[in-house]
Amino acid sequence: MIDFNYIEGAAIFKPLTYSKWLTKVIESESKVEGDITYIFCDDAYLLELNKKYLQHDTYTDIITFDYTEGDIISGDIFISLERVEDNAQKFEVIFENELQRVMAHGVLHLMGYKDKSSEEAALMRSKEDEKIQMFHVEQ
Repeated sequence: MIDFNYIEGAAIFKPLTYSKWLTKVIESESKVEGDITYIFCDDAYLLELNKKYLQHDTYTDIITFDYTEGDIISGDIFISLERVEDNAQKFEVIFENELQRVMAHGVLHLMGYKDKSSEEAALMRSKEDEKIQMFHVEQ
């Protein structure tokens, strides 16, 4: 089950649409949907998590806590909507597209994709693009 929670009152639009899309993303990688929670928050909240759990004193757009067991994909995915908005402006894309990229990025991490090396990052970006296209097909 995919669930959406909000800190600071920001709410994602079309949660059912996003949930169906994310289910298709998971199925497209031959995985099984477990319990996945997206928590949308602000920069300050995510910075505190980054310091507490990862010992990083930097802003980020996403932190993923992976509880996956085998092919059953589960985890908590925290997303700073402030950072998504800033990145959308920086990369000159609409907010919704950047949000989709970050949401796909989180679930791809749960499915084992990494982004530490340049090769891993290139594959991750390619997978993000592929999964975003699935969103547009589903509409």
